[in-house]
Amino acid sequence: MPRLRKNVSTPAQPKLGAIGFAVLAATIVFGVAANAQTDGAAKTGRGGVGQDNLQIATGTILPLRLEHGFSSKNPRIGRIITGRIMQDVPLPNSEKIPEGARVLGTILSVSPASRGGGGKISLRFDQVEVHYRKAVIVTDLRAIASFMEVQYAQIPETSPGFGTPYTWVTTDLIGGDIKYGVGGPVTDSASQVVGDGTFSGVLVHVSTKHGSPCRGELDGEHRPQALWVFSADACGVYGMNGLKIAHAGRSSPMGEISLAADGGEVNVHGGSGMLLRVVQ
Repeated sequence: MPRLRKNVSTPAQPKLGAIGFAVLAATIVFGVAANAQTDGAAKTGRGGVGQDNLQIATGTILPLRLEHGFSSKNPRIGRIITGRIMQDVPLPNSEKIPEGARVLGTILSVSPASRGGGGKISLRFDQVEVHYRKAVIVTDLRAIASFMEVQYAQIPETSPGFGTPYTWVTTDLIGGDIKYGVGGPVTDSASQVVGDGTFSGVLVHVSTKHGSPCRGELDGEHRPQALWVFSADACGVYGMNGLKIAHAGRSSPMGEISLAADGGEVNVHGGSGMLLRVVQ
């Protein structure tokens, strides 16, 4: 294009200036939007989950409620299982996993009941999702309780009197500990204080009974853990007759949890409670 000489104007020049300004403005806006989209894509992974991942320390216990049940009667290998974190879980780095976060798992194998024995299910819980952040984990199963056991653990020992705040009531936790209301102590079967009650559950120092397959505090850690409606030493199966933890995932294959029925099918209903422990 030939250059315009100085001090020479044409009727088209103002119009070209307006068009050029509009094009320039559009280019800037488009460039900003494109850069924002690129940055957003760089910070999110598959499904839009953030790459700024949570760091969950080994030994952390995750108290969750299953959002739906599963059974060995209908084998669906690869089915996704989800649970809801029922209490804020404190982390050593001053962060937390908030109540309402999701824990995701997968059915690995299913063996329906037969004349030779009861059913069996193997599964793995390996991801925590908090909004746009995630953590890939390896967990074992510390305890599992039926829907009814979970409900009983939230019913007061006695009906609160007139004018008594519900948060003051005493409840019996799964495994034998007693919670004396929100802000009150949590005591074990020997009446020793093991932690404190919160609005959503308990914060206690994890312990273990003699001969129990479950472990207490690991690697010298001495921090309160969120156990929701479970006791500090809760371990095994509660309120599910005939069900056993055949493999908790604490040993090889790490993270693989197997539930087996003495007879009939493995049936775990939605609303059941679980304590998972991060082992890697």
